[in-house]
Amino acid sequence: MIIEPRMRGFICLTAHPEGCAQNVKNQIEYVKSKGKINGAKNVLVIGASTGFGLASRITSAFGCDAATIGVFFEKGPAEGKTASPGWYNSAAFEKEAAQAGLYAKSINGDAFSNEVKQQTIDLIKQDLGQVDLVIYSLASPVRLHPTTGVLHRSTLKPIGAKFTNKTVDFHTGIVSEVSIEPAVQEDIDNTVVVMGGEDWAMWMNDLKEAGVLAQGAMTVAYSYIGPEVTEPVYRKGTIGRAKDHLEATAFEITDALTSIGGKAFVSVNKALVTQASSAIPVIPLYISLLYKIMKEEGIHEGCIEQMQRLYADRLYNEQNIPTDEQGRIRIDDWEMRADVQEKVAAFWKQATTENLSEIGDLEGYKQDFLNLFGFGFTGVDYLKDTNEMVLVPSI
Repeated sequence: MIIEPRMRGFICLTAHPEGCAQNVKNQIEYVKSKGKINGAKNVLVIGASTGFGLASRITSAFGCDAATIGVFFEKGPAEGKTASPGWYNSAAFEKEAAQAGLYAKSINGDAFSNEVKQQTIDLIKQDLGQVDLVIYSLASPVRLHPTTGVLHRSTLKPIGAKFTNKTVDFHTGIVSEVSIEPAVQEDIDNTVVVMGGEDWAMWMNDLKEAGVLAQGAMTVAYSYIGPEVTEPVYRKGTIGRAKDHLEATAFEITDALTSIGGKAFVSVNKALVTQASSAIPVIPLYISLLYKIMKEEGIHEGCIEQMQRLYADRLYNEQNIPTDEQGRIRIDDWEMRADVQEKVAAFWKQATTENLSEIGDLEGYKQDFLNLFGFGFTGVDYLKDTNEMVLVPSI
């Protein structure tokens, strides 16, 4: 079938298998161009199919020569219907890993469930014995709690007061005002259950109890802080409460791993175009302004550049891992530079529909959004008949 992007709001309903494969190849080539990293050898990536999780898996494999197990929840293809992009990404990753002689297997299922945790433990025992790095990069809007059976849904809401500010429809370029009603306590509680640290701690406890964590094993989860302009709807909103919980959980996990000399870290990453960030009001406008400035300064990074730098300069730099006063790894350091944020704040005040194409990088935003689904890559013939029935070899 000929596969074209079909948009509905902030999601694309189709994905291009050859475009997704090109995306994976591009990321692999970047990591290889930066040289080898003396890092982890057996890596579990929970949430391994897109964004930071996929970039972590690629960096582990092609930067560190690591064996990887990836856990994700993706939709496979059906005749005449494409799979989700994460499915095609994972199929391409496994193919590239096999050609490079690297072990790579994947598990497709609900990572919040006890069943998938046990399936993962069984696979580690069978094939790897133990893992020395666990990346936790889940980005789900809902969680079926494995103990209570309750389905929790996260929300994107401010806390305490209604929030009103600028946003942009990145499809049309129209800058407008958006208002979001404040959260009630139930919204906060549900968001913390879905996006906080409880499931991360459950994973690490189960892995430790099963004896599949190597001596000195590390685990890293991902967070975001961002600038003052996004604070009410992000860091000081419902998601921020969940991130606070996630960050606090890192210390609890480190304490629980004392007997094996293990450590847990939260890495605060840069604002990037993801399916999740595209759904957050205000964020697309902020990112389009940020991209323009960081590209002009020569410090712009995508997911793969961020993860390669995290591994090479932070996790495995032969020194003590540098952290801020809250114990967090700050790989958002270039985004949060004072000069960058001052320029963003100035442009934010000026931003209108008419001038956004000059002061922002909306085209870059759109390009990155299309890339998430395998569209817009050089070297891919999007007009030719493409086989949508691509399978993930290990599934």
